[in-house]
Amino acid sequence: MTIIINGEKREVQEKITVEELLKELALEDKVMAAAVNMEIVKQDSWNRHTLADGDKLELLDFVGGG
Repeated sequence: MTIIINGEKREVQEKITVEELLKELALEDKVMAAAVNMEIVKQDSWNRHTLADGDKLELLDFVGGG
């Protein structure tokens, strides 16, 4: 299936969860927040939130600075 991650189309396996996708992309320790179709998915739900074809996923990492 096709989803959009931070504006880029990507092919992923069917019924993949946010957590599984982050592990596959080696981002599980880097992402602090995730939104699917403009709705925040709490981190404790990543292992249960299954992505669907056409979903738009935004992955955010908070960076300090000034």
